[in-house]
Amino acid sequence: MRTLLKLILVLAVSACAGLSAVATPDATPAADQPRTMDQVIDRVVSNETRLYGQMRNYSPLVETYIQNLKGDKDLGQVPAGDKYFLGRANFTKGVTLVPLNDTSSKGKKVVGSIGNFFSFAMQFLPDGFLQMIFIDTNGFDKQHYKFDYVRREFLGEVRCLVFDVTPSEKNNRGRFVGRIWVEDQDYHIVRFNGAYGGNGHSSWYFHFDSWRTNVQPGLWLPTFVYSQESDLHYAISKKLDFKAQTRLWGYNLGGASQEQELSKILVETPVQDDTKTANDLSPIQAQRSWDRQAEDNVTDRLERIGLMAPKGEVDKVMDTVVNNLEVTNNIDLDPEVRCRVLMTSTLESFTVGHTIVLSRGLIDVLPDEASLATILAHELSHVVLAHRLDSQYAFFDQLLVEDKDTFRHFGFARTPEEEAAANAKAIQILNNSPYKNQLGNAGLFLQALDSRQKEIPNLISGHLGNRVPQINDLKSTTPVDPKQNPQKIAALPIGGRVKIDPWNDQLSLIKSKPVGTVAEREKMPFEVTPFMPYLTRYGADASKPIAASATAPQDVKPGEAPDPTKP
Repeated sequence: MRTLLKLILVLAVSACAGLSAVATPDATPAADQPRTMDQVIDRVVSNETRLYGQMRNYSPLVETYIQNLKGDKDLGQVPAGDKYFLGRANFTKGVTLVPLNDTSSKGKKVVGSIGNFFSFAMQFLPDGFLQMIFIDTNGFDKQHYKFDYVRREFLGEVRCLVFDVTPSEKNNRGRFVGRIWVEDQDYHIVRFNGAYGGNGHSSWYFHFDSWRTNVQPGLWLPTFVYSQESDLHYAISKKLDFKAQTRLWGYNLGGASQEQELSKILVETPVQDDTKTANDLSPIQAQRSWDRQAEDNVTDRLERIGLMAPKGEVDKVMDTVVNNLEVTNNIDLDPEVRCRVLMTSTLESFTVGHTIVLSRGLIDVLPDEASLATILAHELSHVVLAHRLDSQYAFFDQLLVEDKDTFRHFGFARTPEEEAAANAKAIQILNNSPYKNQLGNAGLFLQALDSRQKEIPNLISGHLGNRVPQINDLKSTTPVDPKQNPQKIAALPIGGRVKIDPWNDQLSLIKSKPVGTVAEREKMPFEVTPFMPYLTRYGADASKPIAASATAPQDVKPGEAPDPTKP
């Protein structure tokens, strides 16, 4: 016991002396590990500078969704207009974004800079939100910044050193002011929270919270940025309130599949010479095979450029729901129906031949399985009614388009007549399905979407397919009365169900604890919320939730584990 008390006393004295808690209490730091806080800061600066160089090797997809806000007497703040930007980052010449969607604003020129351009109306700049993945590309070092150690803190499973960072010079325009979190093994910055200083008359810098995830050994790459402003006054009697999410993915497009192709074991079935087997295709079978080739070409192309997720956990969930619909309705389709996920946050669904595609954003906001079944039933109806794909995509040259032209080249929206027929067929399928007694929940979701559509036009505007189907017969179904059941949630906030691996684009479902009683203001249907990733190190237990709430800040003493009972 005396030995243990002496050990704790030595650790406390070391902490007061400013030594970093790099090694474990009973081990001596390695020769190449920092031994003082100044050496830790040197390592942090070096890693950050190295990251700026590494980012030139990547061209991730970048999506920014912005919701303007207005006051509401019952809900506090609600959406009042939105903006959406999607592009591919280019770091070879600064921080630029090559747009994949049309970012024009009815003739108004959008000027590129770190913040925003002011004329007589505020204009959001996609490059400015991308800039928020970097602290300061013009010199993040001890010459330009002052570092004040605060404490140690866990972000998920990653123990971090926390520093307050302020510019050394009085002229801090464009310099970062805020707080950084540094993981305590290799000293990479994993989170920074604050703003760039020096707002002016022609541009503004917004507050933001920027996160990085450990995608490969020793490699932490930008993944999420949350930005928010309240009562930002510009011009006379004008102010700006908004919340925004920026996501990055597609760092290793195609790399994972190439590595697997070269390393996996192939078991080939020997060719059987059986003259009794019917190997010839009838004209109908040949047409089906041709159509399948067209849809395979499209899905492969979208996956290769990072717009469609690889097959994974979320696809299997949708396949199960579709199977429930098919079995209970005696539907037997050839070729079989498959489900895939579009990576974007916009709410849309469509079919590519016999492949049903739902956007990640749509899956995110659906409150329950019955609502998911409703969307899938509508798209399954297009397949049952033989609303076919344009088979020109079976010709490979039809796929050779630049990324920026993808949305103009591909289109899978249905005509109003086809949509009406699919709606009618979907009602028949749902009334024979296991979800027939839960359709009130789906009706409540469609009503909530209908009531918000004027405030979120960019979120509900599909790039490749149709908007969420408005099934009037279903909306007229008596839904669950939210006044009688105040805990009933009509729709989830954006990002409520699905998490993204930014390295290989794999999707998985968020596993979070129940939150208990939910106030009306906390439901936030279709709204933007902050990111709180559960950080883990590469190779750690993959079952941990990457998008669950982060551990609450604690002042962890050297050699002491955090107390989970403390707030």
